[in-house]
Parts: sequence; structure tokens; C-alpha cells
Amino acid sequence: MGFWIFMVVADMITPLLMVILGCQFVKHPPKKINNVYGYRTDLSRKNQQTWDYAHYCCGRLWQKTGLVMLLLTLLIAVPVKDKGDSVVGWVLGIWVCMQCIVLILSVPVVERELRKRFDRNGNVRA
Repeated sequence: MGFWIFMVVADMITPLLMVILGCQFVKHPPKKINNVYGYRTDLSRKNQQTWDYAHYCCGRLWQKTGLVMLLLTLLIAVPVKDKGDSVVGWVLGIWVCMQCIVLILSVPVVERELRKRFDRNGNVRA
């Protein structure tokens, strides 16, 4: 039971961070373009407009996917609760890897939104 609790908590970290940072990015994005904190890609750092829009898009996406992943974590974790440490480790270990893939796949989604709205120089498309 203790290992199951540990794995559930570990599997909740990524979606919780996505929801929290998503809310932060939407409501209070980093004020200045920087190399330390925020959604940092070449296109997002072209100018303040691309920076703000990238954080808005990323924040909204992370809020939605984070909430879905929180729910899915519970739906995946509950059935394996009493299946033994090996099954719990494999199932919830694979699930946390899937969460990382979802997190990484958010980058092309946000970049596509940026390219729809801005040209490669960061100017708003007409």
C-alpha cells in the first residue's frame, strides 16, 4: 500500500505542475523575455507579443491536459491498488512516462499556434 501511495503521488506531480504553471502562464506570464523561466523557443522569444501569446497558449493547453491527466492518473491507479508492487510499479511507471510524452508534445502544439498568428520574424499575420 505504501508503494502504491508513493507512485500515485509521483504520478500526480507532472499534471499538478501543468495545471499550476498553466494558470500562472495565463494570468501572470513572465513579464520580460528571459532565458530562465517560461515557454522559451526561438519564435516565442522574437518579441513581447509572441512571448505573451506563447504563454497564453501554453498555459491554456497545460491547464486542460493537466486536469485530464490528473483524472486519468486516478482512473489508472485505483484498479492496480491491490495488484502487488511489481504491477503497480510497471503500470504507474509507464503512465508517468506517458505524461512526459504529453508534456513534450505540447511544444509542437503551441508552436503551431504561434505560426498561425505570427510570421517567422514575429510579426502578426494579416
